[in-house]
Amino acid sequence: MAKDVQADPEALNELHRLGYRATPVTLVDGEAVVGFDRGRLERLLGLS
Repeated sequence: MAKDVQADPEALNELHRLGYRATPVTLVDGEAVVGFDRGRLERLLGLS
């Protein structure tokens, strides 16, 4: 599920509660990937 932190103040608050200040942050089974790391995302999603 995508969340737009610019349009949704609650999404921004959630990002801050998780300890992040920048986007993108992708959560896969509770594990955060900060920034765009294609290889790591593929591994976490079981695509590689």
